[in-house]
Amino acid sequence: MSSRKTEITKVTTEAQPKSENESRILTVRELAGYLRVHQSTVYRLLRERKLPAFRVGTDWRFSRETIERWMREQQKRG
Repeated sequence: MSSRKTEITKVTTEAQPKSENESRILTVRELAGYLRVHQSTVYRLLRERKLPAFRVGTDWRFSRETIERWMREQQKRG
C-alpha cells in the first residue's frame, strides 16, 4: 500500500508545473486569483465576451500570455 501511495504522489506532483511562471494555461479560479477579482467577475466578463478564453469541454481556460496582452490593452484604453 505504501508504494501505491508513493506512486500516486509522484504522478500528481509531476503533472503540476514546477513554478508559477511555467503555468501558461489558467483555470477560472487561477485567473480570478491572478486578477484579484471574484470568480463571478470572470464569468461575467466571459458572458460579455470581454475576456480572451477557450473551452476544454465545459471548462474555461485562459492563456497567461494572452491575458497579459489583454491587460496591457485595457490599461491603454484606461
